[in-house]
Amino acid sequence: MTPIAPPTRISFIGMGVMGAAMAANIMKAGFALTVSSRSKAKAETLLAAGAEWAPTAQDAADGAACVCLCVPDTPDVEAVLFGEDGVLHGAAPGTVVIDFSTIAASASAAFAARMAEAGIILLDSPVSGGPQGAIDGTLTCMVGGAEAGFAAARAVFDAVGKTVTLLGPAGSGQICKSGNQLIIVAAMQAVAEALTMGRKAGLDPALMRQALLGGSARSFVLENHAKRMLDRNFKPGFRAELMRKDLRLALGAVRDNGVFAPSTALAAQMMEAVVNSGRGGDDCASLGALVAELSGLKD
Repeated sequence: MTPIAPPTRISFIGMGVMGAAMAANIMKAGFALTVSSRSKAKAETLLAAGAEWAPTAQDAADGAACVCLCVPDTPDVEAVLFGEDGVLHGAAPGTVVIDFSTIAASASAAFAARMAEAGIILLDSPVSGGPQGAIDGTLTCMVGGAEAGFAAARAVFDAVGKTVTLLGPAGSGQICKSGNQLIIVAAMQAVAEALTMGRKAGLDPALMRQALLGGSARSFVLENHAKRMLDRNFKPGFRAELMRKDLRLALGAVRDNGVFAPSTALAAQMMEAVVNSGRGGDDCASLGALVAELSGLKD
């Protein structure tokens, strides 16, 4: 396949926090950009900068060499791809579609097979790095799908990500993302328990964290999520309700692959508890507040 390079037209569907930031970086890389979303207001900044507006996913796909999407969940991706005004009805054979959403791996594989019948390559590429990574263009892209499509779209990936890895056939990126989310939540649970233990034993949890950062327990979670827990700063970077969705996907992935997964089960259960405690709109690090509360700490 011919490599997709600027100033080729790229379309981006889904103007949430992540999608809008990724689309902006694609335009900064020199690509012509078309955007589409349920709310045109969310695209106003990009439209003012020169992006074109498409009222439907079908319109967005028409004439685009690559169509990107970043929407909340599996049913949303299915609607964008195969709905009455979906990408399938506007994309020409040979178009590469990159799904940056986090959805079920089994669905990603099935969607890729359906698109392939029309000669369209669908790559699943869930990302990690959060809103700041999307803004900075330093996301980790975990990609599943055809090698030819991946190679053709490499310049698009490079516009949004710093670490870009093709992991295997369709659905592979989603499996890796489930692993990513499982590791984060399992580590957050351990950090929350450790800091709460320290508090109840009379230690200064900030000093405890400082000490732990100097040893083998050092991790991204201890550096970042633990700081949120200590500061009680739960302004959402990644909402708990979205992490709950991702852990439900992880449960499905371990079930489908026959994995003995007690850590996944506990992590998913704890995110259900976080959301059910009224913290669904808070950052997922509010897990720390729930552990402290269940341990009898009031603040």
